[in-house]
Amino acid sequence: MKIIYHCFGGTHSSVTAACIHLGLLPRDRVPGCRELLDQKLFDRREMSDIGKITFVGRDGLGNEVYVVGRRNRPKLLCNVAEGLSVLFGIKHENLMLVDVSSYVSPSMRAGGFMSRRMGLVAIGRPLVTWGTIRNYRRLAAAVEKVLSEITRTREKAPGKKEGNAAASITPEAAC
Repeated sequence: MKIIYHCFGGTHSSVTAACIHLGLLPRDRVPGCRELLDQKLFDRREMSDIGKITFVGRDGLGNEVYVVGRRNRPKLLCNVAEGLSVLFGIKHENLMLVDVSSYVSPSMRAGGFMSRRMGLVAIGRPLVTWGTIRNYRRLAAAVEKVLSEITRTREKAPGKKEGNAAASITPEAAC
C-alpha cells in the first residue's frame, strides 16, 4: 500500500505525520524542537516541490509512505490520484491519501509562510516548530487512526502479501 500524507506545502504537518507513521518521531510523547528540525524534510521543501510526491520511507508492514504539498487544492490531488490509479491499474484499496491540513494551527501557517514563502527562516522556522509541537498530539492521534485502519484491514484480508493490504479511507483521508 502507498500512503500519501498531504497538506498545503508538504513540509510541516504532512512531514510530521509521515515521520510519526514511520517511527522517526515518537507516538507516545511530544518531541523537542531539535527532534523535529532533525527530520530531513521538515521546513526544508521549496515552492518548486509543490505537487511532487516525495518518498519518506517504508513502515514495518512494508507500506510506502510519501508526502506532498498541494496548496489549497486537495480535491485536485484526489482526482489526479484516482485518475492515475485507473490509468495504471492500481487498486483504489492500495492507495490512501491522508489530508492533515486540518491539523495546521495559525502559528504553523504564519511560520510556514514566513520561512518557506518569504525566506525569513530565522523568524518563521521557530514559529512553525513551536506550532507543530503545540499540535503534535493531534497529529499523532490522526496517524494512530490511519495505522489502526491499516491494521484492521490487514486482519480482515487474510492471504494478502505484506505492503499490499486493502484499506478504506479514514475521515482524515477523505477527498
